[in-house]
Amino acid sequence: MSRKAEAERRLRPWQVELLKLQRHLEREKLRMIVLFEGRDAAGKGGCIRRVTRFMNEKHYRVVALGRPTEEQRSQWYFQRYVAQFPAGGEMVLFDRSWYNRAMVERVFGFCSPKEYRDFLLGVTGFEKDLVRQGTVLVKLYFSVTREEQARRFERRRTDPLRQWKLSEIDLQAQDRWDDFTFRKYEMLHRTDTRAAPWLIVRSNDKQRARLNTMKVILNAVDYKGRNPDLDFTPDAAIVVPGVDEIAVMDAQRERSGRFTG
Repeated sequence: MSRKAEAERRLRPWQVELLKLQRHLEREKLRMIVLFEGRDAAGKGGCIRRVTRFMNEKHYRVVALGRPTEEQRSQWYFQRYVAQFPAGGEMVLFDRSWYNRAMVERVFGFCSPKEYRDFLLGVTGFEKDLVRQGTVLVKLYFSVTREEQARRFERRRTDPLRQWKLSEIDLQAQDRWDDFTFRKYEMLHRTDTRAAPWLIVRSNDKQRARLNTMKVILNAVDYKGRNPDLDFTPDAAIVVPGVDEIAVMDAQRERSGRFTG
């Protein structure tokens, strides 16, 4: 058995648990949202595919919205995301979410400074209300090193089966690394709350990132029938609370005068 096939096999018990979770959401008419954020090539898409691989398609959706239309730009910013929210018994996984405004849109100038400030002022209340009304919200930020991102971009550039993944924004991501890092820090600092905390997923090792993401999602809901032989505790080297990531970044800046990750 190849290394990749063995890694996929090890995910099976957790994929079985995800089916149990899904049935619980359906039975209890619960709504669940999982946000997958992070830099380009951080492994978000591959992780979503493993999470949903065996799930019942009737009760989950993966949402990856493109640029807003002119009409959508004139609407309340959250409106097009709210239109994709789950009904009772459903899970929605956002492959990038409303946090586009905090990262990509701000770095590339797709929003105005005022739109950015308004977003940071409004998003915490928006999420608090969402959670208060019973939606289970999981916010994941996939963190990859600069060197690993460059390696993955090079693979996309040279592999004909992956070239479609390489976008114009990808080509600028390395040059704008420091800009993205600063916006990451500001986003975590301003939007990591008790009601809706961030969890950082170290994703240089894709297989470990996928397994631990599944554990995080499973731990977000107290569903029945958990396999007592499985360890549901995320690896502390892979899953880091947002508040701890902020502390790490503060220490980096104090040591070297700049963020390094």
